[in-house]
Amino acid sequence: MKRLGISIYPEKTSKEELLEYIDRASYAGFSRIFSCLLSVVDDKEKIKKDFMYINEFAKSKGFEIIVDVAPSVFSKLGITYNDLKFFKEIQADGFRLDEGFTGNEEALMTFNEYNLKVEINASINVHTIDTIMDYYPNKYNLYGCHNFYPHAYSGLALDYFDECTDRFKRYGLRTAAFVTSQNQNTFGPWPVTQGLVTLEMHRNLSLLTQVKHYLSMGNIDDIIISNCYPSDDELEQFKDLDLRFVTFDVTVEDGVPELQRRVMFEELHINRGDVNSNMIRSTQPRIKYKGNKFELFNVPEIIKRGDIVIESSEYGHYAGELQIAKKDMKNTGFSNVVGKITEEELFILDYLKPWQKFKLKISG
Repeated sequence: MKRLGISIYPEKTSKEELLEYIDRASYAGFSRIFSCLLSVVDDKEKIKKDFMYINEFAKSKGFEIIVDVAPSVFSKLGITYNDLKFFKEIQADGFRLDEGFTGNEEALMTFNEYNLKVEINASINVHTIDTIMDYYPNKYNLYGCHNFYPHAYSGLALDYFDECTDRFKRYGLRTAAFVTSQNQNTFGPWPVTQGLVTLEMHRNLSLLTQVKHYLSMGNIDDIIISNCYPSDDELEQFKDLDLRFVTFDVTVEDGVPELQRRVMFEELHINRGDVNSNMIRSTQPRIKYKGNKFELFNVPEIIKRGDIVIESSEYGHYAGELQIAKKDMKNTGFSNVVGKITEEELFILDYLKPWQKFKLKISG
């Protein structure tokens, strides 16, 4: 099951603001927290006290909490790979190793007495996870989580990201990656905050579009907002978002008949399995609505990329089929354009796979 997550940085803000954010995020459907120990400079007892207070509240709201650490943090806080009591004491559910050990230690830690999750840095395309798997870990306590990149133009390229992620997915491991709020004056763990993204291509996209892109790719389980604090409007967009498939925002043409509106917005659409390069085809509506009259009412000469088409009854047994154009095409004269995918989401069309499900909703 896919989840949405937030990131918190207790040393950067007040407890009151953090608790209010956790509460807002819970209401919007978020259920995972990424918390950072790498940037904390306080002594062990103060860290324990502060994190315990926040984490107890977060757990009461149903959050799973993973804290970011490295071997240097283990050393500073007196943690060893065979004594992970500190994480249990601060009410964390696990920890993320920004830097790892030899593979044997990570594997042993997955059998810890507190059932803590051990999360591995997924943005390094080397054999780290393969080595850990060689030591037969408890893979149900093993996650993979990518980095985020505050510096503009320093985020991962998509091809490289996929290669890194595939190392974890081939073992059936849970994966996570980061998206960034576009709210002004946000912050993260470090001074530079030019957007905290995993994928560089996401840096200037709306928060919702970044999430939809990950949903379309299908290889990330936990999608985490990396910076604080997203706006109320950004969070509100996730309250009713179904994470099982992509829901495209669309604009609707004037005068679309009620029958076509039902086809657009009341159906779970399926990208037909025998895909082509010109259009996405959802063919089930033509079966469900067989015998209904689909009148011609908006037949532009050119169907443009992102246009949503419902075939008219002039097209015979194709009547009622919904299509989304992936490139510009000449209209045969039988195809109604009923709406259009919003401009920012157009690129996501290229990531839908054969048989992948999707829905449409009116933008705004």
